[in-house]
Amino acid sequence: MKPVIALVGRPNVGKSTLFNRLTKSRDAIVADFAGLTRDRHYGNGRQGKHEYIVIDTGGFEPDASSGIYREMARQTQQAVAEADVVVFVVDVRGGLSAQDHDIANYLRRLGKPCVLAGNKAEGMQDSMHLAEFYELGLGEVHPVSAAHGQGVRSLVDLALKPLALPEIEEEDAGAEKNVIRLAVAGRPNVGKSTLINTWLGEERLVAFDMPGTTRDAISVPFERNGQKFELIDTAGLRRKGKVFEAIEKFSVVKTLQAIESANVVLLLLDATQGVTDQDAHIAGYILESGRAVVIAVNKWDAVDDYGRQQLERSIETRLSFLKFAPLHFISAKKRQGIGPLWSSIIQAYKSANRKMPTPVLTRLLQEAVQFQSPKRSGMFRPKMRYAHQGGMNPPVIVIHGNSLEHVTDAYKRFLEARFRKEFDLVGTPLRIEMKTSSNPYTDKQNS
Repeated sequence: MKPVIALVGRPNVGKSTLFNRLTKSRDAIVADFAGLTRDRHYGNGRQGKHEYIVIDTGGFEPDASSGIYREMARQTQQAVAEADVVVFVVDVRGGLSAQDHDIANYLRRLGKPCVLAGNKAEGMQDSMHLAEFYELGLGEVHPVSAAHGQGVRSLVDLALKPLALPEIEEEDAGAEKNVIRLAVAGRPNVGKSTLINTWLGEERLVAFDMPGTTRDAISVPFERNGQKFELIDTAGLRRKGKVFEAIEKFSVVKTLQAIESANVVLLLLDATQGVTDQDAHIAGYILESGRAVVIAVNKWDAVDDYGRQQLERSIETRLSFLKFAPLHFISAKKRQGIGPLWSSIIQAYKSANRKMPTPVLTRLLQEAVQFQSPKRSGMFRPKMRYAHQGGMNPPVIVIHGNSLEHVTDAYKRFLEARFRKEFDLVGTPLRIEMKTSSNPYTDKQNS
């Protein structure tokens, strides 16, 4: 198994910057802003012939007794429990603080291997500022600069030195293809983190009754009935006019990237607030990105019968463009209705990656034209000759013929319905492209 390194420290000492440096990625949001990271964030690192797992954590307050800081502290404590070695990150330029002493006392009590990293130490390797950190009682201070990469390699060597390191094995190329990337998206405070925690059976993500708790896109590996998933918890998307902080703008970008990179998106709605304009905007973005989608209405237990009827009508009218998406009513907190979600998610994934043979598509096209031919436009009547598949996730059907630019949207919807029924396409958008054959005699004059 890969060794696990947990990055621990008070807020704004550079843990996320060091995480990005170790994983050679930009997965963690980084800014000069205290308390930015809140959840445990996992990533893979590699040095030489050895691989390891890095856990980025939020600012640690061991004695936090209430609020969001207590939830962040629980996340950090869980990360430390999972780790083989802890890298305690301190800010050399900011100096030693009382909070550093509290964290050091907590780590000493655990007795877990610990390495003390003095971050933001560019040009200060021999500075007297490092001396004060020896009073933490955690041994030698190793100066690093996560932003510039100075001393990071030797820090990893030191952290991995006491551990038994496995050699890198060749990974099965097909194993990654079988993993379904599932992004949970929606407005702030609809219960996205709570739902993922319920699936996992542990407090993996900070779930707190405050909009904007999740700021980063956090991915969590998960396996159910032999099928591997990568669950992605995203930050809640608000309307553009409501997004003021630069941090929240980064969160929005991360969420949109997570949606685009996912195989299936679970759109989570709040039953107590109904379908809002922002829900429709998020649904529209999912549709534009071509992702398979399943709709789940959370907090269903908190609404009476009249409210449920109103909500169902609202979904039918405001999200009518997602008629192909399965709809579920759930309560993440009470674990009600979350089991059937999985069958819809897998069905949507299979539909998005379904192979459609050219002979079958062409036959269906010809039968559709015989049943109802496309409408004439002036002198032209579109003539459809054959169809083939042009892509997957989402499925794309390319139809070839003459004068196809005159095919109406209504007729495209008619064709889409027939293709969907034949191939049982549920939960995925279906795109139909028309390609008109060029006339080889267009530029030639009659002799």
